[in-house]
Amino acid sequence: MDYSLMPVWATLTGVFGLLVAFFFARSVLKESPGNARMRELSQYIQEGAMAFLNRQYKTLIPFVIIIFFILTFLINWQTGVSFVVGAVLSAVAGYVGMGITTRANARTTEAARTSLNKALGVSFRAGAVMGLAVNSLGLLGVAVLYIWFKDAQIINSFAFGASAIALFARVGGGIYTKAADVGADLVGKVEAGIPEDDPRNPAVIADNVGDNVGDTAGMGADLFESYGATAISAMIIGVVVYNTLDAGAPGLMLPLMVGVVGLFASVIASFFVRTGENANPQAALNKGLWGTNLITAIGSFAVVHWVLPSSFQVSESLTLTPNGVFIAILCGLAVNILIGLQTEYYTSNQKPPSQAIAKASETGAATNIIQGLATGMKSTALPIITICIAVYISNEVAGIFGIAMAAMAMLSTAGMIVAID
Repeated sequence: MDYSLMPVWATLTGVFGLLVAFFFARSVLKESPGNARMRELSQYIQEGAMAFLNRQYKTLIPFVIIIFFILTFLINWQTGVSFVVGAVLSAVAGYVGMGITTRANARTTEAARTSLNKALGVSFRAGAVMGLAVNSLGLLGVAVLYIWFKDAQIINSFAFGASAIALFARVGGGIYTKAADVGADLVGKVEAGIPEDDPRNPAVIADNVGDNVGDTAGMGADLFESYGATAISAMIIGVVVYNTLDAGAPGLMLPLMVGVVGLFASVIASFFVRTGENANPQAALNKGLWGTNLITAIGSFAVVHWVLPSSFQVSESLTLTPNGVFIAILCGLAVNILIGLQTEYYTSNQKPPSQAIAKASETGAATNIIQGLATGMKSTALPIITICIAVYISNEVAGIFGIAMAAMAMLSTAGMIVAID
């Protein structure tokens, strides 16, 4: 089998994902932004969000340059370049997502005057732009660097660069978000007696800027870093596990091909997200999530049996088979769905946990805080158990490579996950 073309296919798939993101962005921008007041408020939020990003990334440029020279002198120039590419692509993903989401807010509001489905479509397509940008740029960056350097260990610093940006975007954005949120509430409701989110309170604009900064740029950079780190880690583990077969090519290429399948699945399933006027929008989003995971599972089954040998003995106690690796991939996809359902259960206002917190509020702030903390702590148990079970099964059927592929399967659907979030 010719494994040399697989990184090229991954590169082309990344380009395809960016083209679809561009198509979604154009469709969102064609929608009406509403009346003059809506356009004015949207413009304020857009300017504030971009000002934050510009200031943040300008501050990070010297840091990135310093780390580049350190890596170049201590290791080699290829490692330094990989670091810079990871940092730059993470920043690009943030700019792309921020640019479209701050323009989609007024358009979603205007679309809601027509129908619920239209409003959901506008907001989801805007989210899909960020999701596909994260997914596509991650796949594109890893594939192109591998084509260039031919060494998975050298491009490991790609994830380091993405992590550096993600750290500042997530933490810095989160601090800004919460400071603006609390500040707006204190000034508006406590001092001036203005209702929450009233545009007469200037801090409300900062609050909305913070929501975009933390939930779009911050979360996008976080997932971009996770995607890059997971893909490269799986490639390195794969080449070590299959080192005696075609120089480890089967294990090296499988994570890339699963990434290709996940990106295609996210694009296809994005067209499943539709809802009726009296339906629950969450059900429409769940259709997209389930559709993405189902398509990824089907595609991964074909890819695993195509890329991997029918049997490969790693040690006396472990023999890797395509079916074993596929079961590990299914574990990763199952975790995607189960954690989504668990999160919905603990956060939906239709479910007992949120209703219990609301009930506790009737007797004062203290009981509300206690009940909220207790619910939050309980909510972590099921996801931890779910992940532990998935890790155990993946390790049993395919060893550490199975765990890596389960993680890769989870992150391969990042396009849909970001769009839904």
